[in-house]
Amino acid sequence: MKLFHTFIFCFTFLTVFSQENSKASYIDVNYFKGNIALHNNDILHLIKGRPEGYILSWNKKTFGFNDWEQRYNYPDLGLSFVYQNLKNEVLGEVSGLYAHYNFYFLQRHVMLRIGQGLAFTENPYDKVDNFRNIAFGSKIMSGTYLMLNYKKERIIDRFGLQAGFTLLHYSNANIKAPNTSINTVTLNLGLTYNLEDQAPEYIATVSNAKNETYTQPLKYNMVFRTGINESDVVGSGQYAFYILSAYADKRITRKSALQLGTDVFFSNFLKELIYYKSVSFPEENVTGNEDYKRVGVFAGHELFINKTSVVSQFGYYVYYPFDFEGKTYLRIGLKRYFSTKWFGAITLKSHGAKAEALEFGLGVRL
Repeated sequence: MKLFHTFIFCFTFLTVFSQENSKASYIDVNYFKGNIALHNNDILHLIKGRPEGYILSWNKKTFGFNDWEQRYNYPDLGLSFVYQNLKNEVLGEVSGLYAHYNFYFLQRHVMLRIGQGLAFTENPYDKVDNFRNIAFGSKIMSGTYLMLNYKKERIIDRFGLQAGFTLLHYSNANIKAPNTSINTVTLNLGLTYNLEDQAPEYIATVSNAKNETYTQPLKYNMVFRTGINESDVVGSGQYAFYILSAYADKRITRKSALQLGTDVFFSNFLKELIYYKSVSFPEENVTGNEDYKRVGVFAGHELFINKTSVVSQFGYYVYYPFDFEGKTYLRIGLKRYFSTKWFGAITLKSHGAKAEALEFGLGVRL
């Protein structure tokens, strides 16, 4: 009943909102079913049955009133509510609320949706009552989903169809252990409904957008990042971390910039892990006096989408006194510019597929 009320609330809210605030919008409802991907042998005991669920979305269309909309082939912006039954009483059910973009290809028949938000589970790990759930260490998690669909709108009046593949990912980014995460690969089938009789015409004022030349002088960035995380040792405690980043970037097109810089990491959870290793595992030759700080250098790319941008970076530790998950690291996430100089950022730092931290940052670009 609780889930039913949530569904009705989201449906009513999104429908009313879209009708009052958009020149053209639509809703879609998708049913999906698939399998949990085995990305880690530790979750083998959690893979049972075939997870299924639904995705309810409201989508606002763009028509090129802003130049960036034309450069990205008139994407949609929207909100999604996702419910998933993982078909395992240990994992339970997960629901979440996401913001998303829809990007279009092949004469707008192929849609790629990228959604990011928060997911909620009522059945996380508990050392007494649910010790088998090593995938979800907390009730609130970060959620991501990708949808690749063939789509056809207005097949019958305002109704259309879409179908394809959807990937759903849940993880708390090591904010609390355990956190092996879950990835579900599914097939989906959906129904679309346009909320207006007609839509405005697409505007094409940006000529030959792919070949536009655009340059900026070299820019210098300073970012402060923080958050909390925990080592993989369950119950070892959550600790704050602090990261200072400095890098230069060069805008090479209107969409892209290249980055080169350095990070200094103050990861307090490593203090506890170093002490734990020195006491519990003498065969690993950890003295307990190792430095918890690390320094890395990185190269990256920034993809600009209006005032939001997507950041991806690859780094290597040049100062690495304590071995933790290897000398290379990745960072991916979003930046939001508040002005031409100031921005906020939410990024995920990982070592390969293994997350270390969800970072919240504030920075300046000079």
